[in-house]
Amino acid sequence: MFQTLKRELLAGITVSVVALPLALAFGMQATGTSDGAIIGLYGAIITGFFAALFGGTKGQVTGPTGPITIIFTGIVATQGLEYAFIAAFMGGLFQIVFGLLKAGNYLKFIPLPVVSGFMNGIAIIIIMGQLQYVTGSFLVVLLTIVFMLVAMRWIKIIPPSLMALILGTVAVILLEKVVPAVHFTMPFINDFIFFDTAERIGEIPKGLPQLHLPIADLSVIIQLIPAALSIAVLGSIDSLLTSVVMDNMTGTKHKSNKELIGQGIGNTIAGLFGAMPGAGATVRSVVNLRSGGQTALSAMVHSVALLLFMLVFGPLAEEIPLAVLAGILIMTGITMFDYDSLKILKDEPKTDAAVMLVTMILTVAIDLMVAVGVGIVMSALIFMKRMSEEGFKINNKVEHGLKIYTLEGSLYFGATELITKTISSDSSLEIIIDIEKVTVVDASGAFLLLQLRDQLSERGQNLYLVGNDLDLGGILRKMNIFQKFGPAGHYDTLEELLKKKSNKDIDEELVAT
Repeated sequence: MFQTLKRELLAGITVSVVALPLALAFGMQATGTSDGAIIGLYGAIITGFFAALFGGTKGQVTGPTGPITIIFTGIVATQGLEYAFIAAFMGGLFQIVFGLLKAGNYLKFIPLPVVSGFMNGIAIIIIMGQLQYVTGSFLVVLLTIVFMLVAMRWIKIIPPSLMALILGTVAVILLEKVVPAVHFTMPFINDFIFFDTAERIGEIPKGLPQLHLPIADLSVIIQLIPAALSIAVLGSIDSLLTSVVMDNMTGTKHKSNKELIGQGIGNTIAGLFGAMPGAGATVRSVVNLRSGGQTALSAMVHSVALLLFMLVFGPLAEEIPLAVLAGILIMTGITMFDYDSLKILKDEPKTDAAVMLVTMILTVAIDLMVAVGVGIVMSALIFMKRMSEEGFKINNKVEHGLKIYTLEGSLYFGATELITKTISSDSSLEIIIDIEKVTVVDASGAFLLLQLRDQLSERGQNLYLVGNDLDLGGILRKMNIFQKFGPAGHYDTLEELLKKKSNKDIDEELVAT
């Protein structure tokens, strides 16, 4: 018991070290000012604690992430910071509703090209958002990136982002004392160095975050619904993707709907206390797991450790240059980019590459929710086209003078054109459709059978339907398809129909003789 508790405590403290610079950097990104750093830190503390307490993924760490930061940045830019907190509160409520409605069972069906596309787009947006610091404090940003690269390559004890944060801050403080002594006659060199005016985070509150009751009239709340849904949907997707990663590493199974409720509670409380919303963070969760964290306790300890840092070491954090945080964010964007997704640009299928590129471009150029929506619709249409061309088969043969068509696969609206084109062009007097190998049927596919019967009947042809729908949930019986074909038009088995046709032919021959 003691060893388990010790392991969870150490894992939580380790994760807090990783989370600290990212929370500060994402907060700064969201507001575009130094004041945002504390909002990001508050977000990591609040969402990390309550999402772990009420969530459904063991060891998952929650806090500000790339997707959430980009959404929150857009809301702050269009609605203002106070309304952005209200949107975070509403987004958390939506997530709780998602969990209660079991929406977690369906969010897992987001196609991989869509996920890769919006993650790549987010990485690009994060990098683009730091260009102001690149042009104003290029050398500071460059040094920070170099420190991170060195730490990632050779230093394993201290997280690269924390190493870059410490070394970058120390370098700026030292160089600020050296550079002013050197006179540059060329203005662009002074701008290039920019040490003497390197902007800092500034004052960090010494107390706990204060309660902000969401006060807004009905018109404002309605106006904020799309923004809140963006936080809820993308935060849920981000969190459940991290949950899947955790499952793969631990061999366990997360509770997706409980996780959504936990994320919702965390974001709701974050909105109430003027903090950034959050989502399950993959890197932080993996670090937690590898450090020995296996329960919600380690993730909760991570939040407590961040709170203690803010209360005890706040004055030190005030001296962190924003350009250093910008360098950390640029490296975060570079490492976030899904380089494996670029492989599909040259490999088959090309349609997946198109979905990924469209989603990525729309994420950067328009909006994250629009990008995901368009990507999902494109993927669905492509899937239906593939199913109609490859996933559905029609085989035909002639037996006892009867033309028999065997349908195989999903009898759904995407396959109706192929079936209609094939059977309508057949001039046989008697045609059989065998549905024994049909795996799925929808309303369009079911009613197509009746339409074909009526169409062939008008041309003097007979259409028979063979097979039952016990494996299909009885949907054809519920829709009265078999009843409308009648006992002379529907048979449970092909053998039953052939036997009856054979007996009828014999009877007709006897009558003729």
